[in-house]
Amino acid sequence: MRTAILRLFLSAGAALLLAVAPAAAAGGAAHVQTASDGALSASYSYSGRPPFYHSDTLTIRDHGHVVYSRRVNAPLCGHDCSPGATGPHASSLQFAVFTPGSTPVLVLNLYSGGAHCCTTGQVFAPHANGTWTATSHMFGDPGYRLADLGHNGVQEFLSADDTFAYAFTDYAASGMPLQIMGFAHHRFLNLTRQYPRLIASDARVWMRAFRAQRSSRYADTTGLVAAWAADEDELGHSAEVARFLRAQAAAGHLNSPLAPSVPQGQRFVSALNRLLRRLGYLTPAR
Repeated sequence: MRTAILRLFLSAGAALLLAVAPAAAAGGAAHVQTASDGALSASYSYSGRPPFYHSDTLTIRDHGHVVYSRRVNAPLCGHDCSPGATGPHASSLQFAVFTPGSTPVLVLNLYSGGAHCCTTGQVFAPHANGTWTATSHMFGDPGYRLADLGHNGVQEFLSADDTFAYAFTDYAASGMPLQIMGFAHHRFLNLTRQYPRLIASDARVWMRAFRAQRSSRYADTTGLVAAWAADEDELGHSAEVARFLRAQAAAGHLNSPLAPSVPQGQRFVSALNRLLRRLGYLTPAR
């Protein structure tokens, strides 16, 4: 079951890791990853062995001059973060452009360790006075991939909404709707609704998965239909979603035996609507 759900999730383009080229220090315990873009360069040092890594220092240079050098620190894992990507041809660093005509900024991918958790993206960007600071966003288990979704030289964080993991069932049966984040003025921004074709594609993935589970008489369907409803509500299809959920509840299909404490049937629909309103997918009308 877990393999099937992960395959569907990856086909929706949501859970991913970042990779660029690294440089590893001699010896097995100390490592350095690097990235560069024109006059900008960065190095990230960490120590340990898999899966027990510890982040050390991030240094950014502009034309060879150090503009930032501090010990890595991130929410959730503090100084004990692991690199988000490891191996002989992987790096947790990437320079990216997030607004048209701007200079590149640095993205550091970090991992907290643990089951189903947690990827943090840190963007290091300069202020008008030339100082660089970090801004963090926790992407949870889905992680992210940097992608130029608009084919305009600007990149976005392609991910999924980790809030839906465990919301209505166990992790393996949970669906997580598409989430696309941007970055501007030292802030992460939710840009998902700017990409309706990608949302629609993601919704089709979750609906196919829901129908496959229903036809195979797999009893737990709440997690997948929740992700589908979130995508469709993002597209403004709330009336259609409401009709479909009412019909499915009446047919006895919206149940979660893997999570007995989760409301079933029409009570599940009410709980889902409360979550969708709280997260901004759904207007208070439904």
